[in-house]
Amino acid sequence: MDILVLPGDGIGPEIAASTVTVLETVGRALSLDLRFESRDIGFASLAAQGTTLPQAVISRIPEVDGTILGPVSHLDYPPRQEGGINPSGALRVAFDLYANIRPSRSRPDLSILRKPMDLVIVRENTEGFYADRNMVAGTGEFMPDHDMALAVRKITAKGSARVARAAFELARGRRRKVTAVHKANVMKLTDGLFLREVRQVAAGFPDVTLDELIVDATAALLVRSPDRFDVIVTTNMFGDILSDEAAELSGSLGLAGSINAGDTVCIAQAQHGSAPDIAGQNIANPTSLILSAAMLLDWRGRRDKNASQCAAAAVIERAVEVVLDDPATRTRDVGGTLGTDAFTQAVVAAIAADLA
Repeated sequence: MDILVLPGDGIGPEIAASTVTVLETVGRALSLDLRFESRDIGFASLAAQGTTLPQAVISRIPEVDGTILGPVSHLDYPPRQEGGINPSGALRVAFDLYANIRPSRSRPDLSILRKPMDLVIVRENTEGFYADRNMVAGTGEFMPDHDMALAVRKITAKGSARVARAAFELARGRRRKVTAVHKANVMKLTDGLFLREVRQVAAGFPDVTLDELIVDATAALLVRSPDRFDVIVTTNMFGDILSDEAAELSGSLGLAGSINAGDTVCIAQAQHGSAPDIAGQNIANPTSLILSAAMLLDWRGRRDKNASQCAAAAVIERAVEVVLDDPATRTRDVGGTLGTDAFTQAVVAAIAADLA
């Protein structure tokens, strides 16, 4: 399996190195033949090539079996015409990565929740209000004059149907419940179209229950009754906000894995930002990117019917859970004392113990 690693900015190179170490460990143990290549994006490629996302990187992604994308500092990039492209948004558009899949599971003494959380948010990834990716030319945001700014929300039947299908297929392997989150009481046309397509897809999954919930209520119930949710499917902005909320409620944004998946390409990406204020200090928590890489292995394994890759993903997830369960082997951001390298070695040791 060929894996392209794009370290990114800030803490990206550190947590990407940790992730590769974990993958190499499980790969050797299970004879997976994982092969890695690294290419610069972000400020590193901007300095060397004049762009934060070189064309050679874009061309390479569909040739490999999976990509690991480190966090990027895109808010600090120069304008697009000066080479400042947001790799995250651009790659989602380039490869039609329409499903952003973000699981959240509460952990003992890390979560503030009174009830357990074990859910997956499936977020539509290419449309909605996201102005950098919802138009084929121009952007979805514009200013008719200096004192007026407008944004266009793009919702299509195709986009809604395919992300709904991804959610129902996922739910079929879990607790068989999908909650469609919307604001159709206000955005009657756009969310009305989204719900129409979700309902049509639901008709093809009679073994999966469909629930519909307004986004305001969902935000509240994630706190009060997180155990009512299994798989949530929603539009781009709602999914972005709710998945961050769920991750933080379940323990920390730094513990949340994430993949961006299309029909043939999948990119693992940490759910958090680049944290340039702690870059280079060996204190970053690599959990999110490690778990995202495990999700990538599982996605590829299921797609290719490769049981070993799925097994490797499960081993990594169990090892991370073992390490996080012990306060002595946590990183500082979640109450522990370990740095990036020491935490990585703790996960490596847990993998060895799991497979012993």
